[in-house]
Amino acid sequence: MADRRTYNVLVLGVGFLFIFTAFTTCGNVEQTVVKSLKNSTFSGSGYHSLGIIYGVFSFSNLLAPTVVTVIGAKLTMFLSGLLYSGYIAVFIMPSTWSFYLTSILIGVGAALLWTAQGQFLVENSEASTINRNTGMFWALLQCSMLFGNLYIYLDWNGKSEISDSSRRNIFLFLLVSSILGTLSFLVLRTSHHEEEMLSEEEGQSLLSTRTMYKNRANSALQDTKTEFQTILQLLKTKTIMLLSPCMVYSGLELCFYSGVYGTCIGATAHFGEAAKGLIGISGIVVGIGEIVGGGLFGLLCKNSRFRRTSVVFLGMVVHFIASYLIFLNIPDDAPVVVDSTTQKNPFLTPTASIALLCSFLLGLGDSCFNTQLYSILGYVYAEQSTPAFAIFKFIQSVSAAVAFFYSGYLLLTWQLLLLVIMGFTGTLCFFVVERMQDFSMDLQEQ
Repeated sequence: MADRRTYNVLVLGVGFLFIFTAFTTCGNVEQTVVKSLKNSTFSGSGYHSLGIIYGVFSFSNLLAPTVVTVIGAKLTMFLSGLLYSGYIAVFIMPSTWSFYLTSILIGVGAALLWTAQGQFLVENSEASTINRNTGMFWALLQCSMLFGNLYIYLDWNGKSEISDSSRRNIFLFLLVSSILGTLSFLVLRTSHHEEEMLSEEEGQSLLSTRTMYKNRANSALQDTKTEFQTILQLLKTKTIMLLSPCMVYSGLELCFYSGVYGTCIGATAHFGEAAKGLIGISGIVVGIGEIVGGGLFGLLCKNSRFRRTSVVFLGMVVHFIASYLIFLNIPDDAPVVVDSTTQKNPFLTPTASIALLCSFLLGLGDSCFNTQLYSILGYVYAEQSTPAFAIFKFIQSVSAAVAFFYSGYLLLTWQLLLLVIMGFTGTLCFFVVERMQDFSMDLQEQ
C-alpha cells in the first residue's frame, strides 16, 4: 500500500515537472516570442493571453471540484494536460483566434488540474506522510523552472532575432515535454480511496452507469454549494480582509517575475546579442531562488509565529532591494516596447550580473510570501483550510490577471512603484494578523 502511494506521488510530481517545464518556460518567453513574429495577420499579446489564463483560472476554481468528483482525479489531470499541450502547440503555427481560444481553455484546465492534484495527493497520503509527499511533489515541480529555460539559453544565446525555425524547434521541444507529462497520468495506480468508491458502486448493481454518475454529480454540487457558502462567510472575517493585500501582492509579484521581468531583460538594448539568452538564465535563477526559499522557509520554519513574521519581513526587504536594483539597471520602457529594443537609458549601465541577482531575489522573496501565507492560513483556519486556500488562490489569480493586462501599457517605474506600495501594505497587514493571533492566544491562556 505504502509503495503504491509513494509511486503515485512520484509519478504525479514527474508529470507536473514535464507539463510545467513547458508552461513555465512558455510564460517566461511568451511576450518576447509574440513580438518576434513576422506574421502580419497575428495581433495577439502575450501579456493579454496570460491575463486571460489567470482570470479564467480564478473563476473556474468554483466548479472544478464538481468535475473532479464526477470523472475522477486521474482522468481530470489527463484531460487538463491535453489542454496545456494544445496551448503550447499554438506557438508552432500561431494564429490570433487559436491563441486566445486556448488561453481560455488552459485557464479552465489549470483549475481542473490543480484541484485534481490536491485531491489525488491527499488520497495517496496519511497524516504521517502528507508533509513528506507534499515536499517531494513541490521539489519536482520547482525543478520545472530549470530545464526549459536552460534550453532557451542554449538556443537563444548570441541571437538578436528569434527566427521562425528557432521558435518552432523550441515549442516542439516544449510540446513533447507537455505530452510526456500528460501521458504519465495514465500510469498512475488506483488509490485505496478510489477502490473503495468503485467497489461500493459496483455493489449497487441495480444502478445504471448514468444514474451512478448523476448521483456523484448531485453530491459534488451539494458539496460545492456548501463550500461556496463557507467561502462567502470567510470573506467577511477580519483575518481574510487583512490578509487580502498580501494575497494581492503575491499575484502582482507572480505576474512580474513569471512574465514581465524576462521580457524586460530580452528587450534591453544594452545587453546586445546576449539579451535573448539571458531570458532563459533569468528563469533558471528565479527557480533557484524559489527552491532555496521554499526549502529554508517552508520546511524549517513551519510552526513558529515569530519566524513567520521574520520571513515575511525578509521577503519584503528582498523584494524592495530587487525593485530598486531593477529600477536602476533596466530601461523604463522595457515592458512596453513592441517592434524594437529599448530606447531609454537607465540610471546605471545595465549589467547581466545585477539583472540575474534581481532574478534570484524575486524568486527568494516570492517564496517567503507564499510559504508564510500558506502557513498562516493553515494555522488560523485549520478546520476550514480548503475554502481559505481557495480564497487565497482566487485573490492571487485575479490580481495576477489584472497585472498582466496593465503590464503592456505601464512603464517599468510605475509597475515597480505599485509593487513596493502593495508589498509594504501587505506586510503591514500580515503583521497585524499575527498580532491578533498572539492576543487571542494570550486571552485563552488567562
